Amino acid sequence: MSIATVNPATGRTEEVFEPHDDKEVEARLSAAAAAFAEYRATSFAERARWMVSAAELLEGEIPAIARVLTTEMGKTFASAKGEVAKSAAGLRWYAEHAEALLADEPVPSAAADSRVLWRPMGPVLAVMPWNFPMWQVMRFAAPALMAGNVGLLKHASNVPQTALLIEDVFRRAGFPSGVFQTLLIGSDKVRAVIEDERVRAVTLTGSEGAGRSVAETAGRALKKSVLELGGSDPFIVLPSADLDRAVSVGVQARVQNNGQSCIAAKRFIVHGDVYDAFEDGFVSTTAGLVVGDPMEPATGVGPLALDSGRAEVRAQVEDARAKGASILCGGEAVEGPGYFYRPTVVSGITASMRVATEEVFGPVALLYRVDDTAGALALANDTAFGLGASVWTQDPGEQRLLIEGLDVGMVFVNAMVASTPELPFGGTKHSGYGRELADLGIREFCEARSVWVA
Repeated sequence: MSIATVNPATGRTEEVFEPHDDKEVEARLSAAAAAFAEYRATSFAERARWMVSAAELLEGEIPAIARVLTTEMGKTFASAKGEVAKSAAGLRWYAEHAEALLADEPVPSAAADSRVLWRPMGPVLAVMPWNFPMWQVMRFAAPALMAGNVGLLKHASNVPQTALLIEDVFRRAGFPSGVFQTLLIGSDKVRAVIEDERVRAVTLTGSEGAGRSVAETAGRALKKSVLELGGSDPFIVLPSADLDRAVSVGVQARVQNNGQSCIAAKRFIVHGDVYDAFEDGFVSTTAGLVVGDPMEPATGVGPLALDSGRAEVRAQVEDARAKGASILCGGEAVEGPGYFYRPTVVSGITASMRVATEEVFGPVALLYRVDDTAGALALANDTAFGLGASVWTQDPGEQRLLIEGLDVGMVFVNAMVASTPELPFGGTKHSGYGRELADLGIREFCEARSVWVA
């Protein structure tokens, strides 16, 4: 893939960027190493001052920045503005809390003094996706920079303007030169960057295949890696649920970001006692969504980010249709320019269908009917992924059962799965390892140093 902005609403190439050659990559790696040698000695107060300045820049330029996000990957303008505001809030959260999260930890022992110190690792490479092109980066950059690390961003090749914009924001905020840099390189150049001795760790948000490749390279180089990969998140609805709210939130949970979110609800597992009512409300609400220009306020679902992504979604739905699934609404691409696909609801899913085992990265919901809570739990866990789960029940016993029994990294009860700075974010099984955000996220790229004073 070339490094270019291709507007997914029109299919037109807006701007093409020259990749950084080996000489430029070397210069940026050298700058990162030199910057870390000095930046690690800065105080939390200094870092926080620069971080708040970056947040203020984002907040002061929300419409302009959001327009870039919408142009590059097709999210609605409203959701793009929300993403920029959320990014600024994340920067502020770490500016306020980083020092306390990384405070020395006294440990009771036979020593006169024993404690654990948290110290930065060095330059960290972030391989980031296009679906939340600002928030994904900021939830890495805020904790990494506040811990005293420096960042190297290899962003998705279809969001180069966003990548350069983020680098510029940190520069204008006052961070020293070399502390945060973008590498305009293709995926074929990532291995060499990970292997470079100056890079101390790598974090990736992306596909399972990309995660395996990065983990393999990092493992051979004996470097820390954090992976946030795909999800096939269950949305479980039991009889005591507030059904109207479950329908409303469920539709939003599926089509958020035009259906392109790792934590989007994908498999709707509904108890038989309320299945018919849920299906009726869910299908009618989904069918009523406005698909169109993401800059228009009335638009609920914009285009998919990539033509190849739309082709993959179409192939998955057609496979299900051919094998006997019922397409309750949607199930087709929108004719004309751009990469639009109608919001779709599928039922009658069997194990032979691709949608039963693969992540569907588009506005396609899968409906399942189950007989009881045990059946819901078993089906929810019957996947290679384990990112998040949304549970809808007012019964405390059912809540406890599902919170304990679900093999996932995050459980949200009577709410859609979301990311927030206060809680660790990450999954189990093929959804990756390690955590972003909260205290665990900032410590992922710190060295734990044990101290014993006799």
